[in-house]
Amino acid sequence: MIFSEIYSAYYNAVACILKEAVRGPVTPEKMRKIIAANAFDESVLTILPALSEGRWPLLRNDGTTPLSHTPTMPLTRLQKQWLNSIFRDPRMRLFLGDDREDACGPEGSVQDGGCPEKPSAAGAQEGESGLPFPEEKVLFAREDYYIYDAYADGDPYEDPSYVRNFRTILRAIEDKRALRVRMVNRHGNLMSVVMIPGYLEYSEKDDKFRVYGYSKRRDDIINLARIESVEVCEPKEWMKKGNPRSGKKAKVEFLLLDERKALERVMLHFAHFEKTAERIGKKNYRVTIYYDGYDETEMVIRILSFGPLVKVVEPARFVELIRARLLKQKDLW
Repeated sequence: MIFSEIYSAYYNAVACILKEAVRGPVTPEKMRKIIAANAFDESVLTILPALSEGRWPLLRNDGTTPLSHTPTMPLTRLQKQWLNSIFRDPRMRLFLGDDREDACGPEGSVQDGGCPEKPSAAGAQEGESGLPFPEEKVLFAREDYYIYDAYADGDPYEDPSYVRNFRTILRAIEDKRALRVRMVNRHGNLMSVVMIPGYLEYSEKDDKFRVYGYSKRRDDIINLARIESVEVCEPKEWMKKGNPRSGKKAKVEFLLLDERKALERVMLHFAHFEKTAERIGKKNYRVTIYYDGYDETEMVIRILSFGPLVKVVEPARFVELIRARLLKQKDLW
């Protein structure tokens, strides 16, 4: 919440209204449209009266503003330090590339708070090179925390070949181009696949990226670390008629005992999944989560992390996976 608490939807909406008011009088109808586009539906009930009645003394009665210049939203020191920390993550650099202007564009926008300015040569000498704000320290480093519920053999994010392959795949997805992928399969054999990439997916538990797409005979799921080389090629006729897979949906149901804020933790942990929660007792809930069937192993690990507060009841096959995993852990002890 480090950004939304300081520059929330209200700030963005009001900044856009003032930007219009600097150019000329802004009408209530225009303000309504700006608020609808930049904030929530009910925000008009708060923002519009506050500006019109003078409680926020930013507009005159005729819709003009006493401001001489359009409003800007400079980043706070804390935000700069947080951005420095994020930019140090090698996974972030996969998307940004070597030239940060490619990612941010030549200028930032008022609505998103603006892209960080490029560091000057003087600033780069004073602080850590490669950071958007070298004059500021990083808020946290990778060495400051330990992830205990993920595998330690993640992808080689700083390997030049991996970075090059990743960016080629990303561009092909954006441009809807075909790819010729040379990769090592699970048996250690080198093979070649021509495919249309659909999207990239990151596994938090495995700490790995994989690309989903389709070839002539099947859907393809390829771990990026297995790719030796990748090049863009022209799509064949059959590729233009196909579609990337929509995903093999599966679901799991479990009973939850809401102790030690278990319900809150489950909702947060599975925030990006489609799910429902039904209260069946004072502290008891039945939770249903829909997930990609290809991520079944990861889902088993995620659910087991909640220990005895969660009991899987459906489907039976998933219950057996949980039981097998627990027996395996018992044998290790």
